[in-house]
Amino acid sequence: MSELNDSSPSVQTHLQILQGVIQRMANNSSQCKAWCITLVSAILIIIADKGKPDLAWVTMIPSILFFALDSYYLALEKGFREAYSEFIKKLHDDSLNVKDMFEVKPRGKTSSHFFEAMKSFSVWGVYSGLVILIAVTRIIILS
Repeated sequence: MSELNDSSPSVQTHLQILQGVIQRMANNSSQCKAWCITLVSAILIIIADKGKPDLAWVTMIPSILFFALDSYYLALEKGFREAYSEFIKKLHDDSLNVKDMFEVKPRGKTSSHFFEAMKSFSVWGVYSGLVILIAVTRIIILS
């Protein structure tokens, strides 16, 4: 068997897999924001068209659900970034073994990453802004 080093094809492939997973989690997080804004906007337009301003608060449901889903994707992304860093550290310390090559899972506690992600400006900034928009729309525009 060949030595595991930074130029090994298996090491390069493993790193590409981790990078791909990290990129997908980041894209999923971005898509959550886009879908949430689109869905909330569409619901508000329908509510305004039907003349039922009290139903504007219904848009809080997708906002909360997408907030949680977005936080989950960011938590997974952080876990996979930690796995990537740990893999690189083992590679540089010459402690990498074959078992490490077949393990693609997030590191750390997903629950703690989840709560950290909820506190991230990229999450609370978007969704709190959306909640403010919903409130303003309900109180001022739809009154």
